[in-house]
Amino acid sequence: MSQTLTAPPAVATLAEPIIELRGVSKRFSKTLDFAGRIAQRLGAKLRDEVVHAVDGVDLTIRKGEVVGLVGESGCGKSTLGRMVAGIMPPSDGTILWRGRDLRSLNAAEARNAKLRTQMIFQDPYASLNPRLKVQEIVGEAPLFHGMARRNEIEIYVDEQLRRAGLDPALKRRYPHQFSGGQRQRIGIARALAVQPEFLVCDEAVAALDVSIQAQILNLFMKLRRELDLTYLFISHDLGVVEHLSDRVVIMYLGRVVEEAPAEEVFRHPNHPYTKALLAEVPRIEARKRAFAGVKGEIPSPLNPPSGCHFHPRCPFAFDRCRIERPALKQIAPGHRSACHLNDAA
Repeated sequence: MSQTLTAPPAVATLAEPIIELRGVSKRFSKTLDFAGRIAQRLGAKLRDEVVHAVDGVDLTIRKGEVVGLVGESGCGKSTLGRMVAGIMPPSDGTILWRGRDLRSLNAAEARNAKLRTQMIFQDPYASLNPRLKVQEIVGEAPLFHGMARRNEIEIYVDEQLRRAGLDPALKRRYPHQFSGGQRQRIGIARALAVQPEFLVCDEAVAALDVSIQAQILNLFMKLRRELDLTYLFISHDLGVVEHLSDRVVIMYLGRVVEEAPAEEVFRHPNHPYTKALLAEVPRIEARKRAFAGVKGEIPSPLNPPSGCHFHPRCPFAFDRCRIERPALKQIAPGHRSACHLNDAA
């Protein structure tokens, strides 16, 4: 990257949880159409398809911290982020906002929880309405929710654009008239306009040029300090997560396999999958080493492996791994891992 990333400030470990996930799962079902049901009756081996996108995740995010969520494409990161942001409901499990089950909130409380949690999407163009000008994109929600009056909305929009690093003079342009980095800043300004406490960033810099990524990441850290924001930062880029996060959560095929403070994950990884991911990260001190990806391909969430989902690709798998799902257990203060090897040690 062309610019230096600022290190995240320390976070008090006893800060109150802002969001908690308890046994959260998400399944997507595709039932057979009419032709499929006829074929099934005629003996074809067809059945309804169920995608196990997220499978029994426990996660706590405390106020003021940045949690990095890492995993390969298709592991359920984005689905988990959308459930945290309230965009989609879980199939099973419980999501708590400040200690209260979201399902127990009345309409006003639920609306407030959703406003306080906003999402920054990967594609900064697809997430913006191409028919609206920037001032409408940023100003629509605060106007609707009464955060600014109609005669104040232009000043309010200008403030959000400046905060996101954009010139307010550009507010009458359309999204297609901006670069990718500028569009992402528009998305950030739109999220900030409803005064959130918690931002879910889903691969928020993945679609940007490398020269722009550091600018956007430094903007996130600046906003964190100024507005006391909490982040769930979803990324497949371990280098970004290392610089940005206080705590790192590793996902594999819908399950959390390891969770620890960022420094601990990168210095003392425990789970074989985490070790394999870190082995792929290019480093100057290892420039003569040949890099090899995690062996094999991630299995289909339509038919996930039994036991430990990682066992078909794990070089240390033994019989128990193929049968029994490993529990996510504490192996050191603040460090949890889901691997049967910890029991055998």
